[in-house]
Amino acid sequence: QGQLGEAGGRLVQAGGSLRLACAASGRTFRHTTMGWFRQPPGRGREFVATIAWNGAHISYGDRVKGRFVISRDNAKNTVVLQMDIVAPEYTAVYYCAARACWYCGSSGDEYEYDYWGPGTQVTVSS
Repeated sequence: QGQLGEAGGRLVQAGGSLRLACAASGRTFRHTTMGWFRQPPGRGREFVATIAWNGAHISYGDRVKGRFVISRDNAKNTVVLQMDIVAPEYTAVYYCAARACWYCGSSGDEYEYDYWGPGTQVTVSS
């Protein structure tokens, strides 16, 4: 069984930068789509970014376009979310996720993801 684990969440000031990393273990995820989602306080989970297995297709949620960059290193079984010019409304628990199917397309639909990390807290102060 595969497992995902996020790291890098912390308190950061508005306008600053943050780098979240997701490490996979137990199985390889190099053939699968990976994504990041977040859940702000008192709200449902929302799509942040997704990257196809080979990095050929990437998409972002409307609220983070131009500020976040997702990337992956299949040799290391990791996915990174670079967050720049963060804002207080980005405060949330951030989750790394992976689809189980190989070579499936990227997706912003959380229900198409089969593996989830426990999440990492990001708090942006104003």
